[in-house]
Amino acid sequence: MASFIIEGGHKLSGEIVPQGAKNEALQVICATLLTPEKVTIHNIPDILDVNNLIVLLKEIGVKVDRPKPGTYTFQADDIDLEYLKTEAFLKVSTTLRGSVMLVGPLVARFGEALVPKPGGDKIGRRRLDTHFIGIQKLGADFNYDPERQLFEVKSNGLKGTYMLLDEASVTGTANILMASVLAEGKTTIYNAACEPYLQQLTKMLMAMGARIEGLASNLLRIEGVETLHGCEHTILPDMIEVGSFIGMAAMTRSNLRIKNVSYDDLGIIPDAFGKLGISLVRENEDIVIPEQDSYTIETFIDGSILTIADAPWPGLTPDLLSVFLVVATQANGSVLIHQKMFESRLFFVDKLIDMGAQIILCDPHRATVIGANRRYNLRATTMVSPDIRAGIAMLIAAMSAEGTSCIQNIDQIDRGYEDIDKRLNALGARIMRRS
Repeated sequence: MASFIIEGGHKLSGEIVPQGAKNEALQVICATLLTPEKVTIHNIPDILDVNNLIVLLKEIGVKVDRPKPGTYTFQADDIDLEYLKTEAFLKVSTTLRGSVMLVGPLVARFGEALVPKPGGDKIGRRRLDTHFIGIQKLGADFNYDPERQLFEVKSNGLKGTYMLLDEASVTGTANILMASVLAEGKTTIYNAACEPYLQQLTKMLMAMGARIEGLASNLLRIEGVETLHGCEHTILPDMIEVGSFIGMAAMTRSNLRIKNVSYDDLGIIPDAFGKLGISLVRENEDIVIPEQDSYTIETFIDGSILTIADAPWPGLTPDLLSVFLVVATQANGSVLIHQKMFESRLFFVDKLIDMGAQIILCDPHRATVIGANRRYNLRATTMVSPDIRAGIAMLIAAMSAEGTSCIQNIDQIDRGYEDIDKRLNALGARIMRRS
C-alpha cells in the first residue's frame, strides 16, 4: 500500500494549472461507444479512475490512440460484446464505479450490457436505482444474477418516454441521457442533474448529432436519432481540484495563482469559500489567493452559526465538503458542515480530531467545526485515506500541520488527482511518495 510522507508547515508559492475534470472525463469517454466514428477528446486527466476506464474500453475493442499528453482518440467500430461476459471484464469494472455509465451507450447501440455491482469510494450507500429504472423505462430488461453478482441488461430497441427521476443523480442522468439519444421517439427527463459535467456531456452529444433541448436545466427533452457521428471535445478544468487548491492556499498561508479555471463554471464555489473568510481574486480566468494569516467565518444575519451544505447544482458540490471542513479547523469562528447526500463521508474527521482539530461529529451527515483561529497548529499523525475527497482533505491538513504525517492508501487520492505530489512539491510542498 503506497503512502505519502508529508513534512508540514511549508508555504506554497507560484501558479498551478488544474487538471481536466475527472467526473466529466468518465462520462464523455463512455459516450464514445455511441458511434462507430472517431471521437477526439482533449484535456483528459492522467488519473487512476480515468486510465482504468480507458483500459476497459480497449479490452472491449475500442481503438484508442494518444497523439499527445491529455488528448485521446476513440473509435468503437469493432466492439467485442463477448468480452463483456468474461471474468476479466467483471474484475476490472467492479473496481471502477464509473463503469456503470457503459450501460446506457451499450444498450442503446448494441441492445445488451453486463454490469457488476461497481466499486469506488467507501462513502455509504450509492444506489443505482436511478440509472436502472430510467433505462428500464426506455424499454430495457434488467436481470440480476446473484451468483455472479451482476446485472444483465437487454433490449430489442429502446423507445422514448417521460420520466421523473427519483433523485437528481449526476451519473444516473448521464447514463439515461446517453441511452435516450438513440432511442426511438421523444424522451423527457425531469429532475435531471444539470452540473457542468452534464452540460459538457450534452454539448458533446449534440456535436455528435444528438437532438437535445434543455441544456443547463433540470428538464431535458431528447428526440432520438438513428446514428451519431464523431466529434472533437475539450474537457473543462476540474472544479474539485480548483477548490482543493483554494483550501490548500488558505490552510498553508500561501500566495497562489490557479490558472485557467473556467471561472463561470465554478458556480457558487468561490462564494462558499468567501463565507469562510477566504479572500480570492478573479483575474480573467485565473484565481489568485493572497497570503492570509487569518480568516473569519461569517454568521447568519441573526448571528447564528453558519451552515455549509451540499445540494444538487447549482448548489454546492458534495465533493468539496471535506475540503471546507478541514479549512474551517483553522478559521476564526464556527460552522456546521451538513453532508446531505452521503452518510459516511464525514467519518474521516476522527483523524482530524487526533490532529487537534475541534470537531463535533453530530451524526453521519453533520459535523460542527470550532475554528482554532491559528492559536495552535494541527499535529502530525498517521492516517488512512478512505476515499478520494477525504484523502485530499487529509493531505491539506498534513501540509499545514506541525511535524511529519503519513497518509496510507493513497491509491484513493491517485484515483482523482494527477501527480498531486509532484505538482505541489514544485510549489514548495514537502511530500514524498513511498511504495
